[in-house]
Amino acid sequence: MTSIKHWLIPLTAIVFAFMPMNAQQKKLFTLEDLNFGGTNYHNLRPKNMLLAWWGDRLVHTDVEECSLVDPKTGKEKLLFTLDDINKWAESDDFHYVRHLMSATFPYPDQPIVAVGNKKAYTLIDFKKRQIVWQDSLSGQTANDWNAQSRATAYVEDNQLWVVDAQSHKHQLTTDGSREIVYGQSVHRDEWGIYKGTFWSPDGQRLAFYRMDQSMVTDYPQVSIDPRIAELEPDKYPMAGTNTHVVTIGVFDLRTQKTLYLQTPPVSYAATSLQQPCYFTNLAWSPDGSTIYLQELNRDQNDCRLVAYDAVTGKRLKELYRETSQKYVEPLHPIQFLPWDSNLFVLQSQRDGYNHLYLFNKKGELQRQLTSGKWVVMELLGFNKKEKSIVIASNERHPLQRNIYAVDVKTGRRTLLDNGEGVHHARLSDSGSLFYDNWQSPTIPNNIDVASTSARTSSAACRLFEAPDPWADYIQPLFENGRLKAADGVTDLYYRMVKPHDFDPAKKYPTVVYVYGGPHLHNVEAAWHWYSRSWETYMAQKGYIVFILDNRGSENRGRDFEQATFRQLGQVEMQDQMKGVEFLKSLPYVDSNRLGVHGWSYGGYMTISLMTNYPDVFKVGVAGGPVIDWQWYEVMYGERYMDTPQQNPEGYEKTSLVNKAKNLKGKLQIIIGYNDVTVVPQHALSFIKACNEAGTQPDFYVYPGEDHNMMGHASVHLHERITQYFEDYLK
Repeated sequence: MTSIKHWLIPLTAIVFAFMPMNAQQKKLFTLEDLNFGGTNYHNLRPKNMLLAWWGDRLVHTDVEECSLVDPKTGKEKLLFTLDDINKWAESDDFHYVRHLMSATFPYPDQPIVAVGNKKAYTLIDFKKRQIVWQDSLSGQTANDWNAQSRATAYVEDNQLWVVDAQSHKHQLTTDGSREIVYGQSVHRDEWGIYKGTFWSPDGQRLAFYRMDQSMVTDYPQVSIDPRIAELEPDKYPMAGTNTHVVTIGVFDLRTQKTLYLQTPPVSYAATSLQQPCYFTNLAWSPDGSTIYLQELNRDQNDCRLVAYDAVTGKRLKELYRETSQKYVEPLHPIQFLPWDSNLFVLQSQRDGYNHLYLFNKKGELQRQLTSGKWVVMELLGFNKKEKSIVIASNERHPLQRNIYAVDVKTGRRTLLDNGEGVHHARLSDSGSLFYDNWQSPTIPNNIDVASTSARTSSAACRLFEAPDPWADYIQPLFENGRLKAADGVTDLYYRMVKPHDFDPAKKYPTVVYVYGGPHLHNVEAAWHWYSRSWETYMAQKGYIVFILDNRGSENRGRDFEQATFRQLGQVEMQDQMKGVEFLKSLPYVDSNRLGVHGWSYGGYMTISLMTNYPDVFKVGVAGGPVIDWQWYEVMYGERYMDTPQQNPEGYEKTSLVNKAKNLKGKLQIIIGYNDVTVVPQHALSFIKACNEAGTQPDFYVYPGEDHNMMGHASVHLHERITQYFEDYLK
């Protein structure tokens, strides 16, 4: 790779913006332009180039055609067009492939493209120009197709089915229902779970989740759409209550038999509180004979990696165990080395930061592969020839994401990208090449393709450079800097968005936008410092918007995130108030016109700040706010707070119900009426407490909407949020 001088963020703010010379000729943004539910939103996002790997060959998958891309020159050669595909797929006027943007090439050495329409999923040989295989599934949920066996697992009418390559259907279950859920995500999508079926590498065995939630209490969601409103209850296990029980089945295509792994049974504590195991990060051995699970106790402080026999279901061996005084949070399945099926890579924060560890199948640690006060953000894959692992990490800077090759034998790391900004890469089949979508604070989106080899220094080939989609608009000023956390030691990073005509001699109303919770960050070295479009809209209206990633947010290591343990919101508020202290030191910030806004955890933080510091914030808008962690779900809530029975002081301290009396400023609470993540009981309980205390929040509801407003409701939402600040802060 060519060497490009690396930039560092200094203690003082850096400004990446310029004043347009003909500002009067530029356009102003509307919410339709900036919001993802708006009619012009997609035109104002950075353009992209869609790519797919066909083995080690790179394909540009456009709307109308697919072209082979030369990774050295970027030149393209047409493979086929959309009209070709519909002709070869024998499409009709009702069932046809609409575009090629999602075309895939599942077989590295065969000229086969996979496409889908409403009727079928089809494999087409584009050399012979004919269908080589096709299914006829449509309308099912949780479809999971395996390229090797060409079998598909799916859920229909609550039952789990498998249809094989010959279109023979196999019904795996008969007792599926609302209470018994098969083949879908469990444990409320925690610990990296996002699906419920897992094919073995050869596609001959299917592991699947079975979730019994009959013991979980219903939350009484209501649909107002029928003539008489109807109950639509949602299974919602609240902290300190019984949760669902999960088991794992294995179906064998060859024998057509199903067995269940002999996982630990549910037990009960002295308090009679159900004590299930959480099962996550399921992985298969390369030969498909063994299943590996990470098993977590209910307290989430004891995690075990366990091997199971996929043929008998027997528990074979515990390979690794990790415990903590606070919590262990497994997020990644183990991955076997492609060149040595006796060795696998495990990700862990055991030394304080997420790093890679090499184990053998006996569970013996061979060596730690990466180390340092930085985080491995993703294991992207393997270079099979050079026997290296390709990762994304923030080693160069906490706000960056860069691509490295890690030599498995020596641990030596080689930077593979240009050392700037935020990079998202995808490897070719052998891992010898990667294409790289990347941004920096001044670059909307570039795409390069390069080698993952640590032995060559070949320059990347630039495939695509996105123009500035905002070039015709008046743009705000985007700044970035850092300050110390409330502990006086830890660095925190912020973004500040200012009006395009900012005048340091003026005083500006300022809004603190906050999230503050785990597994999310708001500031990174991407385009505009990762700014949300609403911040631009507010700056256009004459506000300064300030965003700070406090302790508790992601990608800064175990201790940084776990500082909030058993006291959610407290450390976060202390850090946010250091941000407020910084704002008050700026002569152009009007400290008498400070507002705060956030959604979900950010809604919780908004009300926390409004009621714990009632004389600081004049106006707040809290969306989908948690109010009391006893009403939040088991898995998330108990990880950070333990149960209400174990930590009554913490739950009392962090509850906002008893803070309702402190409210002084103008506060608007907004929720989706059918929120299944932060159920309406939160907001309604706070409003009830305000009624009793005589304080006066405003309240707005979106009927039929979940935790986040979708479609054009999002435009309406952001118009409402903006208008509230216009009415009471400006």
